[in-house]
Amino acid sequence: MKIYLVGGAVRDSLLNLPIKDKDYMVVGATPEQMLQLGYRQVGKDFPVFLHPTTQQEYALARTERKVGLGYGGFSCYASPDVTLEQDLLRRDLTINAIAQDEDGNLHDPFNGIEDIKARLLRHVSEAFVEDPLRVLRVARFAARFHHLGFQVAPSTLQLMQQISQSGELNALTPERVWQEIDKTLSGPNPEVFFEVLRQCGALNVLLPELEALFGVPQPEKWHPEIDTGVHTLMVLAQAAILTQDKAVRFAALVHDLGKALSPKENLPKHYGHGQKGLPIIKDLCARLRVPNEFRDLALIVSDQHQNVHQAFELRAETIIKIFDKADFWRKPERLKQLVQACIVDMRGRTGFEHRDYPQGEYLSQCFAAATNVNINAIIKAGFQGEEIKQILHMHRIDAVNQLKRDKQNAVE
Repeated sequence: MKIYLVGGAVRDSLLNLPIKDKDYMVVGATPEQMLQLGYRQVGKDFPVFLHPTTQQEYALARTERKVGLGYGGFSCYASPDVTLEQDLLRRDLTINAIAQDEDGNLHDPFNGIEDIKARLLRHVSEAFVEDPLRVLRVARFAARFHHLGFQVAPSTLQLMQQISQSGELNALTPERVWQEIDKTLSGPNPEVFFEVLRQCGALNVLLPELEALFGVPQPEKWHPEIDTGVHTLMVLAQAAILTQDKAVRFAALVHDLGKALSPKENLPKHYGHGQKGLPIIKDLCARLRVPNEFRDLALIVSDQHQNVHQAFELRAETIIKIFDKADFWRKPERLKQLVQACIVDMRGRTGFEHRDYPQGEYLSQCFAAATNVNINAIIKAGFQGEEIKQILHMHRIDAVNQLKRDKQNAVE
């Protein structure tokens, strides 16, 4: 029995990156032997065991055979006669098909080390096309390692295009698709993920709402990049710079989906695009099982980002209406998220990358003034029920109006 460290731990070690998880492959062992050594079996489709002390995963070397649709349509064969090279052959990318034995020696039958040096994401074998999930995984690796200069090998991109055209992507479950998107939203360059999906034709299959934005023009004065799809990915890139909040990043991704519905005769203008995007966002989130907190913020951002951009021109009544509609009173953290999404919407434009966004601070000041209204004084005055709500609403408007007057006087 021989034990090898495999996969991401070996790859990340060679890239001098922190190692999060360690996975091991066992060659020449049976399930019975593993159980006798104190390992606990957890795998159902193939034998995976937890180490009795470290609880790390040890999988028996195996081969796979395609027997059905999707990433789950495989028959696995695990036996003591399966070799190290046979197990590595079934892996997706050469950089993930490197093993390290217990003496520290590297085993690299598919030249993954050379591809690491060349910064290439390259498939191990033609069997790559059998698993549609690999399209998403490669796109995610392209995003994750973009800052290191990694590119998808042209031959691998061709196989990804082949998968996209085969219909196999439709076999992916919504939960699995969202899981890959969610992981990507945590990384430093999530925009690369969606760009790679678009290059191989997968974006139109998995996120047609996003694909529909490419080629849709915007006014050059405010959008020198012109293309709405390009703008969207630029906004997502800015969101990744500004915040680690995945909900804000997702909202940045979908904030302009309504622009795909703008009548051609109105282009490059997009009247009411924020409101037109609301049903699109709802449908997308329902289809992909997007968490409610992501969906709710995305709807607020789509609905209100134009108002926030024009915050200085808004009446006090309109500002309070925004706060009411978005339920900032009970969930004040949403105001910061909305402002962040609007900041990156402004900066996700060619030449606007470093623009200040005073509207955000102004809205925050308005909210602070409105929340300082003393509701207890209203109650002590004898008002009840709906009267309290009405009086509170009026006082909040007065507070914002006073703030506006104070600012105007300061300017004068």
